[in-house]
Amino acid sequence: MPLLPVPFAIVALLLAAAGIMLAGPRMVRVADRLADLTGLGEAFVGAVLVGAATSLPDILATVIPAARGLPELAVGNALGGVLGQTAFLAVADLTYRRANLEHAAASLPNLVQATLLITLLGGVLALLAAPEHSVLGIHPGSLVLVGTYAYGLKLVNETSTTPMWHAVETSDTNLDVPEEATVPAAQQTGLWWSFAGLAVVLGIAGTTLAVAGESLVVNAGWQQAAVGVFLTGIGSSLAELVVSIAAIRAGALTLAVGNVIGGNTFDTLLIVAADVAYRDGPVYAAVGSEAMLVTALALVATAVIALGLLRRERHGVGNIGMESVVVLGLYAVAVVAIT
Repeated sequence: MPLLPVPFAIVALLLAAAGIMLAGPRMVRVADRLADLTGLGEAFVGAVLVGAATSLPDILATVIPAARGLPELAVGNALGGVLGQTAFLAVADLTYRRANLEHAAASLPNLVQATLLITLLGGVLALLAAPEHSVLGIHPGSLVLVGTYAYGLKLVNETSTTPMWHAVETSDTNLDVPEEATVPAAQQTGLWWSFAGLAVVLGIAGTTLAVAGESLVVNAGWQQAAVGVFLTGIGSSLAELVVSIAAIRAGALTLAVGNVIGGNTFDTLLIVAADVAYRDGPVYAAVGSEAMLVTALALVATAVIALGLLRRERHGVGNIGMESVVVLGLYAVAVVAIT
């Protein structure tokens, strides 16, 4: 797609964000039903299926700029999406009036996902600080990140089927209890096709975001890191916000939290995709200090969420847990430091 004039680029950003927000709630209803019918559970479906599908805009908004020689825009989009989606979880916490979201949705798969995400973000931070090294233009550490992600998904699946730890059930705990699979096989197939169609909508929106973001950098002269972290990164991550809020309203709290944490875990691998697409050497060596800052803030924010899932504070400040307050504060730090 060709670059757009600045006014059209801004309109394209808004239209793509609207498409993402419209597709999100429908995807939640389909995914929640699939979680019950397949027996995979909300945490696994939210982390893997929904997390990957809602990451399609992030994938395209990262890979396209990297392939076109804009590494800071690409990496900023990926890392900004992770930090922004974690902040979205704090926003979603405000919509659940009964108790702190991390208390009600505590589950072992979500804790394992959070630990995996912390590990991956730590790996990205190390690669950003490491000396430049590449094989065929790709840093060997990227392969380690992919292997870590694959092994982490295996652990998530194992803890979903044969957990060795259980969260203490309280009056505010929302359990993931599958409904009986009473839907005919043909209708189940229709659910899968619906899910795929919604994923295509998100993919088109992601392509539009990528072109709009690049247009603002090239034609308007806006800073790559700022556009990636706060415009395309947030725009491509709106699906996680809408999906999480819709899941909370549907009573699928574990799906809501698993969607954000799982989506963030998947989005961390977008750095690998950017490394492959960027052909002028390892992408880690082509970005500035802003990438390290956002990675560090995302890592700390994820650790805070994990602590919230472990501590399980029932009521925090007003109707929001203290971990959500801290996460929003960390995002504010990123805004002040980068803009």
